[in-house]
Amino acid sequence: QVQLVESGGGLVQAGGSLRLSCAASGRTISWFAMGWFRQAPGKEREFVAAMSWSGGNTAYVDSVKGRFTISRDNAKNTVSLQMNSLKPEDTAVYYCAADVTALSWSTPSSDSSYDYWGQGTQVTVSS
Repeated sequence: QVQLVESGGGLVQAGGSLRLSCAASGRTISWFAMGWFRQAPGKEREFVAAMSWSGGNTAYVDSVKGRFTISRDNAKNTVSLQMNSLKPEDTAVYYCAADVTALSWSTPSSDSSYDYWGQGTQVTVSS
C-alpha cells in the first residue's frame, strides 16, 4: 500500500506560480514512476507530467511544457510539481499518482499505468 497526500494548491492570479508537493508513505517510491494528473470541472482527468524512478526520464503534456517542472526526492519520498506562468485553463484538481511496477516507464501518460492516487489538491488560477 502506498498513501499519497498532495499539498500546495491554492488560488493564484494568472502569471503566478505554485509548487505542489506529494508526500508518499507506506512504501518507498524510489523504484516507482510518479505522475501528476488534473481534472477540471466537467472534463476528464488529464495527464500533466511524470518522472521515472531514477528521474532520468520525464514526460509532459504539451500545454504545460516550458511552464511546469516535475521533480522528486527519493530520500524524502516526495514528488513535486513546480508550476510557473499559470493560466486560467490550468484550474483543476491536481492528483499525484504512483506506478508501483518497479522500474516501469512504459506508458507514463496513461492513468491506467498508476496504482495509487492521492486525494487531490485544488488549483485555481484567476484571470
